[in-house]
Amino acid sequence: MTDSYINVTHWNEHIFSDAEHYQKLDFIRHVVRCIVISIGLPLTLMAICALCFLVRKDHVAPIYVINLLISDVIQLCCMLIWEINQDKSRESVRYIYRSGLMTSICFMVCVSLERYLVIAHPLWYRFKRTIKISVVVSVVAWLFPHVILLSLFLPNLFLLVPIEVIISVFATFLIIPFPLFIFFLVGTLRALSASVSVPSEEKRRIVGILVLVLLIYTLLFLPWIIFALLMNMNILDPTLNVLSDTFLKLSPLADLILYVFFRKESIGKLCTAVNWCRVANADTNI
Repeated sequence: MTDSYINVTHWNEHIFSDAEHYQKLDFIRHVVRCIVISIGLPLTLMAICALCFLVRKDHVAPIYVINLLISDVIQLCCMLIWEINQDKSRESVRYIYRSGLMTSICFMVCVSLERYLVIAHPLWYRFKRTIKISVVVSVVAWLFPHVILLSLFLPNLFLLVPIEVIISVFATFLIIPFPLFIFFLVGTLRALSASVSVPSEEKRRIVGILVLVLLIYTLLFLPWIIFALLMNMNILDPTLNVLSDTFLKLSPLADLILYVFFRKESIGKLCTAVNWCRVANADTNI
């Protein structure tokens, strides 16, 4: 009887310690979400307004970054709704958040592809980069996640789709861009080694953007992919679940760094144009 009482006591202490541990993790996730919302939402809105002024006939690149930041705003608004209303069972908010997250991944691929084409296929990119093509690509990037999500949620209205299937689809969607980012980076490095016309500063900036995108994806998205794979193997780790979800919530802040890179690129081009005008005026005066 005494042994049974001791076993029950140890079991209760174990449950209590686990519950306390998960409460701490959930509190950390709550704090991270509040920080991301309070910092990310105003800065992202400011970055979108600033980038809109960069969209010109000969400057198409920021279009994908603008759409990426808009998808981040959607995620931040969903997180804000979750913090105001703790009822996280609302499927509409979950749907909007997932679509925003998947759309941001699509535009991360677009940004990397665009930087790769600038170096690896400059002639093709020079004649094909138009605002019309960028708009069409952007529309497809916005619609594609909804096609996947609706294919999952519409059957769920009539037939219960197992959670394993939903997680497998999301994990597959998340893991496909990972080799693409590696390919774009490696292909760009190879093309840069043979390129002579691209200035060294421009090379560093392009490689920096591609490395940044790959780094963001590896640190923030790969943990959730690992969690999904473990869950499909019936290996449940609540700690990894909370941490991987927290990392996903940091992606809007990480995307703001891309804005810094594109802003530097634009400032550099502006300075180059100003210097060229000064030289031209000096030659005219002579």
